[in-house]
Amino acid sequence: MSSEAFVTLATTDGYALGALVVAQSLRKVGTQRSLVVMISNNLSDLIKQTLETSFDEVVVVEELNSYDNENLTLLSRPELGVTFTKINCWLLEKYSKCVFLDADVLVLRDIDDLFEREEFSAAPDAGWPDCFNSGVFVYRPSKETFRKLVQFASQQDASFDGGDQGLLNNFFSDWRTSDISRHLPFIYNVTSNTFYSYVPAVKRFRNDIRLVHFAGALKPWQLTYNPQNGKLSGNLEGQHDIQKEFLLHWWKIMYERVWPQLSKNNQGTLTPSTFGFGAGSLFNYGSSTNDHGVQSGSVAHRREWEAGVVDYQGRDSFTNIQEQLEKNIAHQQPQQYHPSQQNTQATLGFDTPTVDVNQQASTAKDQSASSDKNE
Repeated sequence: MSSEAFVTLATTDGYALGALVVAQSLRKVGTQRSLVVMISNNLSDLIKQTLETSFDEVVVVEELNSYDNENLTLLSRPELGVTFTKINCWLLEKYSKCVFLDADVLVLRDIDDLFEREEFSAAPDAGWPDCFNSGVFVYRPSKETFRKLVQFASQQDASFDGGDQGLLNNFFSDWRTSDISRHLPFIYNVTSNTFYSYVPAVKRFRNDIRLVHFAGALKPWQLTYNPQNGKLSGNLEGQHDIQKEFLLHWWKIMYERVWPQLSKNNQGTLTPSTFGFGAGSLFNYGSSTNDHGVQSGSVAHRREWEAGVVDYQGRDSFTNIQEQLEKNIAHQQPQQYHPSQQNTQATLGFDTPTVDVNQQASTAKDQSASSDKNE
């Protein structure tokens, strides 16, 4: 295990899916650093187990709550709960240097050279370049820094946006002027709004992009992917073609590298034949329109979700996410099948008919031959 690490955070099962893609995208580009994920106790057992097989270390961190006697000064500001969870990354002192990555990023090329940078290094935010974007940053773990951040966060207006980005920009306020070497090139954190705000630059530097950050309301796991035709569907209105390509890249990693692990950890019940992989199956992780309102398309709910205000016991519960997942997995050949046609269980391991892909291929071949003769 390396003394340096990439660190990410997953406090919900939805973002845990993103964290799994982060890990696999880093593995794919050949990182030599350790991979660490910080999680809350809200995650399902299946997700936790899959994270343990994908990361070198899984660290359980506590979210701010009414029983947190050590941080009572923050209780008047509950919106800092998720922020507080993120800054726990400074407690990972077993590592000499770390790079924090939000769970909604996709690594396209090797970024191990980030460890040559010093704390606090980050890329400018596309919306206000005098501020940095906190989705990617280089730091040195330190309990002392953590203590100072906690103390700073307790002050009024510590965060100008109510989240970690405002807090960290205020805390590391000299980033803008002190040392240009701590300004990461934008290619290390290309945020999604760039794809429509400055398209010529995206086209010019596209092949140099190291990391894409899906920082907007639309998250990759809210879309639907069809592995048979390699296309996405969902709320893609207004998305630039280049962004769609990156979203598709995310889903290919999910389909090829993450889903098999989820299936294996679920006692092998999620097999390609069970779900009809290669037979036109549709996969959906939190559709923007669904019966339960899980990650619904409403602006208010999306903002709540982004801010970490999650209804774990209600519409955002993993039981609902699982059930919606099951409802969006359908066999298109040889007949339309939908799990809602039977009593679906609140588990990913429900029974569905097995599709014999070889038999389908043989039938299709015979039909094609017959058609040629008729012509």
